Amino acid sequence: MEVTVYILKCSDGSFYTGLTRGDPDGRVWEHNNLPEVKAYTYFRRPVIMVFHEVYDRIDDAIQREQQIKKWSRRKKLALIAGEYTELENLSRRSHLVVN
Repeated sequence: MEVTVYILKCSDGSFYTGLTRGDPDGRVWEHNNLPEVKAYTYFRRPVIMVFHEVYDRIDDAIQREQQIKKWSRRKKLALIAGEYTELENLSRRSHLVVN
């Protein structure tokens, strides 16, 4: 079973991270069109997918989704842009202790 972890950019410039077992494009359509669920993206439509990764195991996808949700905006932007060196640098900085 394939599971997709995705990041949506909302109309207010914020990011939403989620996952789906179904078609990622269909999930974006749901975020933009379903009236029943008045959750985070409902009030920030339209949304567009700016990043996605596919996993074979749901446990791995859930772990990755939770990891990304904890990241700063700067770190998410580096991931979206594919700037993996910057992503590494931002990760290192987060472990530095200031005295």
